[in-house]
Amino acid sequence: MPHDAHAGKPSRLPTPEETEAIGLVPLLSPYMRQASAQMPGALRAAFDAHGLTARHGAVLPRLLAEEPLTVSELAARLGLSLSTVSELVGALNRAGLVDRREDPANRRRTLLSLTPEHRPLVEQFIAARSAPLLRALDSLSPRDRAGFIAGLTAWAREAARS
Repeated sequence: MPHDAHAGKPSRLPTPEETEAIGLVPLLSPYMRQASAQMPGALRAAFDAHGLTARHGAVLPRLLAEEPLTVSELAARLGLSLSTVSELVGALNRAGLVDRREDPANRRRTLLSLTPEHRPLVEQFIAARSAPLLRALDSLSPRDRAGFIAGLTAWAREAARS
């Protein structure tokens, strides 16, 4: 029987219903590969010049949606460790995409936000990349939407742990 090294238990074959979902995943692959080609030029240049990856890119929508955030808040929202998020934010800061500033209410905390010069580029990119997903979510009932988001979140968390 196949073994799931991460979970420490034997892996299982998917059910017919699960196989249907698994069969859809490769259909998303071309869309995922197009991300860098759809980036505005200045944003792409910053990513290329500083060796930024999709993991770094995952920080940007969070900061676009809710800023400022602390590193701890960002780590919790992304479901990543504090050290991982600190590394990601450090690289984004060196690339000039993210500002770090002291929290005036608590000097031990650092607040993160998108830099004003890159914010419009990030907005443009996120709007373009999220359009298909937003159309799909709009087509779902509130219950189905919540289930989809919960499932996608669980899958992303498991994929990150693998």
